[in-house]
Amino acid sequence: MSKHRTKLSDQIRQAVDESGMSRYRICKLLGIGQSTMSRFMAGEWLGIENFDALADLLGLNLSQDRKAQKTKGR
Repeated sequence: MSKHRTKLSDQIRQAVDESGMSRYRICKLLGIGQSTMSRFMAGEWLGIENFDALADLLGLNLSQDRKAQKTKGR
């Protein structure tokens, strides 16, 4: 059985919602427009630089599931 994985972008969208910061504040801290954030939250791509900056702002770290990788290699 395969375990369902959530896309990284969806995880960041959830972190935005759970951050306790308004989207307006996040936009101001990142220097991006509210329309850009709205499009991202609706499912569009944010752009790698903004994506990285947003993850940093939210204190998110990308980790690799090594166990899943070993299973795929078999």
